[in-house]
Amino acid sequence: MVREALAALLGLEGDIDVVAQVARGDEVVAAAQAHEVEVALLDIEMPGLTGIEAAGLLRKARPGTKIVVLTTFGRPGYLRRAMESGADAFLVKDAPASQLAEAVRRVLRGERVIDPTLAAAALAEGANPLTSRERDVLAAAADGSANTDIGKRLHLSEGTVRNYLSAAIQKTGARNRTEAVRIAMEKGWL
Repeated sequence: MVREALAALLGLEGDIDVVAQVARGDEVVAAAQAHEVEVALLDIEMPGLTGIEAAGLLRKARPGTKIVVLTTFGRPGYLRRAMESGADAFLVKDAPASQLAEAVRRVLRGERVIDPTLAAAALAEGANPLTSRERDVLAAAADGSANTDIGKRLHLSEGTVRNYLSAAIQKTGARNRTEAVRIAMEKGWL
């Protein structure tokens, strides 16, 4: 419903044509290629692949396509990850529709567009302290899996999993792995 509403609002702009819509992150690249999309609007939360994952794949498949990431979750970690994956803009969904249309125009001119409040929060918070492997292990632990099971899924020894979890717990300031997962998700690090 939100996707269709945004498409309808953007379609009212005289200089913007909505040429495709998809409901899943794993459909983004194919749709962008089939319709020669100039700007893709991606939600952080999408089934199949997250908007951040889809942005990374789209950047590789169609380097010239501009990417605008929209989110309900104004978390600094999401902003940082979206920009690292190749996004040209990062906006929260509660911004006025006119701001979204202007962001589309600006990225087409080669500008980067970032919600200013979120940019300030990201700068204040600093970088994600977790390494990519620590994020992988912490994400795998989110469902309550035992270290042995996580190790099998990620092709790591149980001791290595324990070491990565310990580092992630320490870096997040958590008391245990469950709290570390919660903190990392709240900050947008996972």
